[in-house]
Amino acid sequence: MSTHLKTAWGYIRRSPFQALAVSFVLTLTFFVSTVVYVLVYSSSKMLTYFETRPQIIAFIKSDVKDTEIADLQHRLEEDAQIRDVKYVSKEEALSIYQEATSDNPLLGQLVSPSIFPASLEFSVNDLSFAQNAINNVKGENIVDSVGFTAALGGETSLDDVIGRLKTVTNYVRIGGITFVGLLTITSLVILLVITGMRVVARREEVEILNLIGATKGFIRSPLVIEASIYTIAGVVMGWAIAFISVLYLSPSIVGYFGDIPILPKDALGLFKLFGAILGIEFFAGAILALAGSLVTISRVKKAR
Repeated sequence: MSTHLKTAWGYIRRSPFQALAVSFVLTLTFFVSTVVYVLVYSSSKMLTYFETRPQIIAFIKSDVKDTEIADLQHRLEEDAQIRDVKYVSKEEALSIYQEATSDNPLLGQLVSPSIFPASLEFSVNDLSFAQNAINNVKGENIVDSVGFTAALGGETSLDDVIGRLKTVTNYVRIGGITFVGLLTITSLVILLVITGMRVVARREEVEILNLIGATKGFIRSPLVIEASIYTIAGVVMGWAIAFISVLYLSPSIVGYFGDIPILPKDALGLFKLFGAILGIEFFAGAILALAGSLVTISRVKKAR
């Protein structure tokens, strides 16, 4: 193995500019791949956030018994489409109002709990469930009215909101995959050109090795190792550049988006995300190196 590694390293040292060219393209490919992975992750997290964040508020009529409210709350908690059901009493509603108007205490002193209705607040597991949940709650006799807290639009625009978010996410995924695919094809072509030049340079050497009884694996190994060195270098450098860039920008990004978990907020979560990306890219790099080597090996057979 060490002999094959030395041979492959010798090929690289004899043609440093060719090695730099293929390494640069592979680095660019895996840098863009890492960025695309992060964008897909972030867009998916954003979509999930806006699907589950909006809150539905069912305002209860003033003459309703506590048992009736508890019964409705229990039925909502049993619904698989609904989560985080919470009962807010009149006193709690007043407290929330006073906290929201803490910069002007006079506003809080002018109201009493009696003017605030009790309510049941809950979220849905998917924004597409919201319209059905609102209609069901509106049909309850103890419910006076239903409110919907969604920054992207009101009750009438739910379908449009979810449709736009999913469209943007799909565009990011399709566009990113297409761009990465084009770069991967470019990398494969350049890898084939470089290793193909090795085949031409080794034609006589291959014939001599064949005459003295060298195995096919012995002849092919330096080419496979050389392609692997290029892809490993490209994966590591491309991933490292993207990781350092995101690590540098993540405080600003996380601060800008606030509660939206567009990126992991803790260092461990960020390392896990990029660790998974690195593993995927090593696997993709191995396939790329193997594909380039197989095509090159077929040329070795012709040279023999």
